[in-house]
Amino acid sequence: MFERFVKERIVSLLQEFRIVYLTGPRQAGKTTLAMAISKQAGMAYHTLDDAGLLLAARTDPQGLLAALPVPMVIDEFQLAPELIRAVKQISDAAAPDRKGLFLLTGSADIFKSARTQESLPGHMATVELFPLSLGERKRNPFVLLDWLFADKLDARPGQAMDRRTLADLMIRGGYPEVQRMSPRARSVWFSSYVSGRLLKDFEAMYEAKGDYYSKLKALICALAGLSGNLVKYASISNDLGQDDKTVKRYMQTLELMFITCRLSPYVRNRSKRHVIGMPKIHFLDTGLACHLLGQKEPHALYTSAHYGSLVETLVATDFLKQAGWADNEYRFWHFRDRARNEVDLVVEDGEGRVVGVEVKASGTIRSEDFRGLGHLSDYTEGRMHRGVLIYAGEHLLPVRVSGRTFHAVPLSYLGDP
Repeated sequence: MFERFVKERIVSLLQEFRIVYLTGPRQAGKTTLAMAISKQAGMAYHTLDDAGLLLAARTDPQGLLAALPVPMVIDEFQLAPELIRAVKQISDAAAPDRKGLFLLTGSADIFKSARTQESLPGHMATVELFPLSLGERKRNPFVLLDWLFADKLDARPGQAMDRRTLADLMIRGGYPEVQRMSPRARSVWFSSYVSGRLLKDFEAMYEAKGDYYSKLKALICALAGLSGNLVKYASISNDLGQDDKTVKRYMQTLELMFITCRLSPYVRNRSKRHVIGMPKIHFLDTGLACHLLGQKEPHALYTSAHYGSLVETLVATDFLKQAGWADNEYRFWHFRDRARNEVDLVVEDGEGRVVGVEVKASGTIRSEDFRGLGHLSDYTEGRMHRGVLIYAGEHLLPVRVSGRTFHAVPLSYLGDP
């Protein structure tokens, strides 16, 4: 069993909020984590995978919760949005100092869904559980994200990562259940995930009509190939021969299901005209993206056109995961100006300091690799705390370019001790 580094944050939030919603994609480990927390916190555990409990939740939500003592865990909460009002009523009626009444889990962010008319403002904290980070896979709690915002970068032991090693990490992905599977079993698991989980949950989140299955399957395969690239909705629609409004709604639903995520462009109000306004898309699990692309062997992946973009996705999504248990709060963007100078990831902390992160799949570096970071530094007008190039080499290296000092940071810092 893998240690989930976000666990202590959830336990802490239960002491400060009446409701905590643990959300994230199917099979990321929410149920295992919720059951562990229920034992630790003395909360009754209930799952809406139980057909009888689900029927009661949908037909008599107030009566069901009145019959169950709090505090409680309700797993697969997204299956019964009818419960939201009943949960809110119990929360409203609780004494001001009463906390930790509900730990809810769901494989989609139901509170952002158009099908949900109720919300829980002020009552609830939301925590996202993604597939395993590289640190969780390697059982290494080091948070590279916090380290990048330190006043000084202290060198750590690193190691070079060859293309085959990186490709294998990406093909395996972060879903806990597949970590020890053979390649054949892993392929079967991902096929089942797409047909039995992803598409089923999509139907629950989005009231699809007609032949949505083939349209959605074509779309997710296309998006897997676009991971790490800018999103042009019209181009996707034209390539698939689908209506652009439908494509956009489907993509929004896939985000609510934590299959993909979008990074908005980093824009300062006074300089909007200087940047490209298109978002960038990433698959939240490289293993699923590789499966959809038919990339099941390391050699095929690291010689493919998708390799560099998926390495960028691996790094970007690992930072998103680390944000769940980091010491500080962070926001994420990408940067690209109209002269096509770009930075793969722009991270901003609560004080408004910016770290630019460029990703390179190679173990060698050149001065030109830092050009985008230099343009980002100019664009931020003094807010840039640090610029780094995450690369496959072994050593932390300071690099002086155009009067600025940047750093090349080993990709192994994300996971290896």
